[in-house]
Amino acid sequence: MAQRRAIISVWDKTGIVELARALAAAGYDILSTSKTAAAIREAGVPVTEIATYTGSPEILGGRVKTLHPKIAGGILTTRKDDTVDPIDIVVCNLYAFEDGLARGATHDELVELIDIGGVTLLRAAAKNHAFVTVVPDPKHYPAIIAELGRTGTISAGLRKKLAAEAFTITSRYDTAIARYLQSVTG
Repeated sequence: MAQRRAIISVWDKTGIVELARALAAAGYDILSTSKTAAAIREAGVPVTEIATYTGSPEILGGRVKTLHPKIAGGILTTRKDDTVDPIDIVVCNLYAFEDGLARGATHDELVELIDIGGVTLLRAAAKNHAFVTVVPDPKHYPAIIAELGRTGTISAGLRKKLAAEAFTITSRYDTAIARYLQSVTG
């Protein structure tokens, strides 16, 4: 069996250490963005920063972290191309744009809360749910941990359910951003 990999890149780090422990215990190599990796590493769970994995550092003050062919290819592969290292689980939640709106953030602050890489991770993993588990919200961590504990893997039914939720989340997210930008353009 090929090495199993999980990407963890989250804004909301609630429950992430417990999930990372379960993934590591189930034999997954964990790849993560710098701040999330620091939280996981602090808890003593082995993790590799995505920048190390891809050989490309985060750039533009962290604006570009996960947009890389090795990441996209790993998520999108249908396992027919053995030149691509597959990624099996994507755990990602998005920058808190709606929270920024609610607290009255400035336009410039809101622009920085528009997630690009996270939406890309979610959409790619959800598209390829036949092979990849997308975990778009901490509320799903207990179900993932339970299935990993029972079977060591994630069922096709749960992958499909989570894919639908990921598209619901990205749709809502994009709608909130579009409505905001329409409101400020008159």
